[in-house]
Amino acid sequence: MTIAHDFAYLRPATVPDALAMLADHRGAMVLAGGTDVVPWLRDDAITPETVVDIKDIAGFDAIDVADGVLRIGPLVTFSDLIASPVAAEHVPALVEASHTVASVGVRNRATVVGNICSAVPSCDAGPPLLVYEAAVEVAGPGGERSIPVLEWFLGPRTQALAEGELVTGITIPLPGAHGGCYAKLSRYRGEDLAQVGVAVLALPGNDYRVAFGAVGPVPFRAPAIEERLAGGGPGDADPAALDALVDEAISPIDDVRASKEYRTHMSRVMLRRSLAAAAARLDGGGPPYGEQVI
Repeated sequence: MTIAHDFAYLRPATVPDALAMLADHRGAMVLAGGTDVVPWLRDDAITPETVVDIKDIAGFDAIDVADGVLRIGPLVTFSDLIASPVAAEHVPALVEASHTVASVGVRNRATVVGNICSAVPSCDAGPPLLVYEAAVEVAGPGGERSIPVLEWFLGPRTQALAEGELVTGITIPLPGAHGGCYAKLSRYRGEDLAQVGVAVLALPGNDYRVAFGAVGPVPFRAPAIEERLAGGGPGDADPAALDALVDEAISPIDDVRASKEYRTHMSRVMLRRSLAAAAARLDGGGPPYGEQVI
């Protein structure tokens, strides 16, 4: 692999150092796992004058719980999440999504924060973070701020991070008792992007949260579907009415991975199966987490 253009390589040890570097070098690219950034550099898709590598910043690789909030540091990889008992206890649907990301080698390097910073419509972390109502913690020239994931994705490969800002973590309010499910449709078992991604959270009292990925310009919640499901079990919703709501919520495209008609059909199927699995898991049954329903 050859990177054909020169750039300055900086490696801060603290968040203030990183912010100073980003302020001094406008347009600098932040490097964490590098599974997106390095191929983009190789292919000249990006040509930054400066790369700021944040791997030396202490605490950025932590997964911890405090004051009713789970925090995921910006260096936490998908493999770290899979191996974390804390994550398995509190956000099992996010761990389930982590198992579907690319290959073992990529999961060992790719970070959860990097996945949502790349902001591709098919990013696997997007839908589960949406149903867990996560927030992205950011530091920058104006201080610190918290951006709800609902407001994070602005368009394909576009998110709410401003010039000179650095993501310092993802926070998730502990959801308590719940059943979750992340279903991913891809062309084959292995390293492939999602054709459709569906995340569901089932909470006590027949309260449901639903999010989709790869069937719109950004990962998104589906409030009309959630309202229709409220107060009843998945089997209580009229299938035709639910399918119609799916059709209204999504805006799939034709591309090399799937036709929009296939994505539409599978979105309906995957929603029904994900709802059933999440509801069963809430009640202590259902398929084990990590066993795909599609």
